[in-house]
Amino acid sequence: MRTPSTGTPPESGHLFGLTDGEAGYALLRVTLGLNILLHGVLRLVGGPGAFADSLVKAFTGSLMPSALVRPFALVLPFAETLVGALLLVGLLTRPVLAAGGLLMMALVFGTALRGEWETLSVQMLYVGFYAALLGTARFNRLSLDRLRLPVTAATSHPAS
Repeated sequence: MRTPSTGTPPESGHLFGLTDGEAGYALLRVTLGLNILLHGVLRLVGGPGAFADSLVKAFTGSLMPSALVRPFALVLPFAETLVGALLLVGLLTRPVLAAGGLLMMALVFGTALRGEWETLSVQMLYVGFYAALLGTARFNRLSLDRLRLPVTAATSHPAS
């Protein structure tokens, strides 16, 4: 939206000392972290073995052998819990976003092998969230990462 008097876009607003971009980034990162954390925690509470059994059953008749499905299914709840917790607090954010994206890539592969296109569509939304967060990581101000950085590094925006 442009200001009527000058025709220039308004400056970014501030919310609790954060720019609009920083506040939006925090909202998306924390919410995705909470979502992924609860995916993992609920699977752990239900029993990793029970989750693995259900996934092996779901892959019956697919091209993916159960000898590969079961180990992945046993590790998945722990990986989701770790990725979710680290995203929630904003610790090691860039590598965790990359790890979460790779995890989603594995899930997309398996879902495509099963031909579950509706589930795949939802997974692609998650991929989009990971990609958006990774691509805008320079806005990651409200995080433990920022507390760990020296003041000069925390105030600069590296190109990488």
